Amino acid sequence: MYTDTLDAVETRLLMHSSADIVESVIRSRKAVRVFRPDAVSRQDIEEILDLGSTAPSNSNTQPWHEHVLSGDARRKLSEALAHAHADDTYPPFQYMPDSLPDCCRSRQEDFGARCYDALGIDKANVAARAAATGRNFDFFGAPVGIVFTIGARLKKYSWLDYGLFLRSIMIAARERGLDTCPQVSFARYRTIIAAELDIEPGHEIACGMSIGYAQKNSVVIKLAMPRALVDQFAKFSGFNE
Repeated sequence: MYTDTLDAVETRLLMHSSADIVESVIRSRKAVRVFRPDAVSRQDIEEILDLGSTAPSNSNTQPWHEHVLSGDARRKLSEALAHAHADDTYPPFQYMPDSLPDCCRSRQEDFGARCYDALGIDKANVAARAAATGRNFDFFGAPVGIVFTIGARLKKYSWLDYGLFLRSIMIAARERGLDTCPQVSFARYRTIIAAELDIEPGHEIACGMSIGYAQKNSVVIKLAMPRALVDQFAKFSGFNE
């Protein structure tokens, strides 16, 4: 908080410093897929969720619901999901449309190539790829896992609100030195998760999330996924008027 004794120059310097911190936190966020087993306290998670809840939502509807798991509760769910993942007869789940737009498809393929290459997994090695995917359901070794649900009757605009909430959580966690990985793969096993966690009827799985401290020496941590330049996705009008 600035005081009346600070002159304009000092104020600008402090504001610049704060902006640098915010940018550093945002840019350092990664989807971490290898965690250390170090414990994370309930207080830390509560503070992160509390800060995340300041995210905007249409008419302040706040459509988010969470099941936060650690210890035996997390292990029990992970075991049930690992068993389901190993069962080839479990119904598949479609996360993406049959035909992605070319720009999205090329990015998805690039992500897969980079990730599996870092893990030393050949694209044709189906078993190894399945095993790598299965790490999702152990929350990548993170000590805390969260399952997010949303009312099934809500429309896509509430899902947009949810995205803002999730992003806020990831930034709040990063500011505290914690790392996260949002995981849509949990949606495939919604019936198993609903039974394990006694999820409220009429709700569906939005995603899961791993929270903990990143294993810094992992090759996957060192992956830097490219981002499109602003002029590739934004159209500006009226700025020269």
